[in-house]
Amino acid sequence: MSEGTLYDKVWDAHRVTTLPNGQDQLFVGLHLIHEVTSPQAFSMLAEREMDVARPELTLGTVDHIVPTDDRTRPYDDAAEEMMQSLEQNAAEAGIELLDPTTGDQGIVHVVGPEQGLTQPGKTIVCGDSHTATHGAFGALAFGIGTSQIRDVLATGTVAMEKKAVRHIEVTGELGEGVTAKDVILGIIRRLGTDGGVGYVYEYGGEAIEALDMAGRMSLCNMSIEGGARAGYVNPDETTYAWLESTDYFEDNPGEFERLRPYWESVRSDADADYDDVVTVDGTALEPMVTWGTTPEQGVGITDPVPEPSSLPEDKRQRARDAQAHMGVEPGETMEGYPVDVAFLGSCTNARLPDLRRAASVLDGRTVHDSVRALVVPGSQRVSTAAEAEGLRETFVEAGFEWREPGCSMCLAMNDDQLVGDEVCASSSNRNFVGRQGSSAGRTVLMNPSMVAAAAVAGEVTDVRDLPPTGTPGSQPGVSV
Repeated sequence: MSEGTLYDKVWDAHRVTTLPNGQDQLFVGLHLIHEVTSPQAFSMLAEREMDVARPELTLGTVDHIVPTDDRTRPYDDAAEEMMQSLEQNAAEAGIELLDPTTGDQGIVHVVGPEQGLTQPGKTIVCGDSHTATHGAFGALAFGIGTSQIRDVLATGTVAMEKKAVRHIEVTGELGEGVTAKDVILGIIRRLGTDGGVGYVYEYGGEAIEALDMAGRMSLCNMSIEGGARAGYVNPDETTYAWLESTDYFEDNPGEFERLRPYWESVRSDADADYDDVVTVDGTALEPMVTWGTTPEQGVGITDPVPEPSSLPEDKRQRARDAQAHMGVEPGETMEGYPVDVAFLGSCTNARLPDLRRAASVLDGRTVHDSVRALVVPGSQRVSTAAEAEGLRETFVEAGFEWREPGCSMCLAMNDDQLVGDEVCASSSNRNFVGRQGSSAGRTVLMNPSMVAAAAVAGEVTDVRDLPPTGTPGSQPGVSV
């Protein structure tokens, strides 16, 4: 087993005891809750007449089912019921709740980091699979089920089985138009959606160290799509600069310098032992798009859709089924694949740098007549900052709808859904059949700049090849 890794150090520091079943009971440093997975857990506590053990270590927000257009209360039946349940439970337990009236509401994996609550060396849990996002800060962050949410509320601890550690080294410098989203899609394409089963992923190398915090969060966010239990990046000066600017450390003078030695101490040792090591050439990556119905069914934008017969035998039928659903042909690239909807949002790509990149593509350009385009900021703070920079104006002038923060079309639990067999160019994290609200709908995952390019072109296109301004046949705008 691994030794000297951040995972080992943080795990050992938070282990309360080893249970008879072999699992370790871990102290939880931050528990995040939202409106969809928490009501049942609170009901379980009420049935046992138990209180929340550490309300000060729990933070609530609303994101999954909350509307992103009209937020007049009451919402529709299901959303309103969940909202009222969370509001009541949070109030009774003394848990802080970031509802839309606070100005701090947003996607659960956006609000924790932006407020400085996500920190290196913490254990973080949430009833959402993409909790791995918080590993970008050097935290151990896990998605948990409803019964585990109950346990954390009741005891401040969670029982888990320790996993192996795979170090993924991404070498070199990423090329033009290539982002963290492309890195993780490239990793999942290579290792598969089940390649990480039994592992947590540690990301390192020159390409990872060069990423900003938004990029690192996108990377760790999709660790779960590769089958890993969690993913993380060792904390460094980029991490510390983000944290020092957050409310938590501005409101708690001296805490930054007090905690920094601990953060440094949990970094993986230079001679750490890993259970597996994978090296990825970052210079060889290009903007990625998915052609199928899992994140591993992806290709570089200039690469052909594979022949199913060229794949491992256990993946061939799935590839045939995916190609039939998507209407793609082996041997062809995804360039030119028609798009009906463009969605910019989700816990993967709805932070300010994501919106900036997409806006730089859209500035002066116009969404294609055939495309319905939505931009859903990750939080109210992201929305406010984007508006202050003029990004909202850029999006709206281009033809995007500017929405209120929430999960939106990533999982389509509200009215933001595909209709019929619409194709969506999406900055989200999952593309399985029905994910975006229609069993006939088709999702093509890509980075935010690529989504913006698809919205402009009306088809999947290489953002690097958008015509410069003034080129005959191009839409007016700025060079990308």
